[in-house]
Amino acid sequence: MQFLDLAEQTRLLSQTALTLESLRTEMDRVGASEIAKPVRELCPITRRAHELAAQCTQQVADLAASQYGTMKDGVKNLALLTEASAQVSLSAGLCALAIHSRTEVLLYEDADATPAASRSVLADAISRMDASAGVYRELAQRLSRRLASAAARQEDQRLIARAQADRGITDTADGRRTPTQHRARTNATTPPTAAAATPTVAAKREGRR
Repeated sequence: MQFLDLAEQTRLLSQTALTLESLRTEMDRVGASEIAKPVRELCPITRRAHELAAQCTQQVADLAASQYGTMKDGVKNLALLTEASAQVSLSAGLCALAIHSRTEVLLYEDADATPAASRSVLADAISRMDASAGVYRELAQRLSRRLASAAARQEDQRLIARAQADRGITDTADGRRTPTQHRARTNATTPPTAAAATPTVAAKREGRR
């Protein structure tokens, strides 16, 4: 189990929500136009969205390997975060699709020459970003409240300690955490070895005499 600075993770959750809101504002602005220069107008947004999606995925991985999942409602919060992160990734892909929806008229005769298709794709991406921003904001608030409450911190410390015990983790003198070595529960007598338990051929012959 990795121990993360949860105050920093709270900041990252809040920052993700703000970034999503900024991206959706830019997408709204582009979608309201004719999108006459889709590559120039949408590529910067698409790049930012993909970078954010990578950051979101990394945060999910970091929190899943940390004490976060063992805290109260940790598993549920991780599931919500994973879903929100996936929606951010989908939104980034939709931004790229919005570019193609506007430029495919150069490739296909029956393509839509109007910005309608791109606007529809952008609207889908914006909807997903809005939902994800709400989740990130809510998770940041939940974590912030728990960190600010002494009673909640004590409860989480007990849950974390219990999770460590279940995984066989103890603290060493130098602060490192190592697997606890469990002693096997055996009887006082040592069972005979296979060689000792099996009578020899000579012993068998002696017994027949």
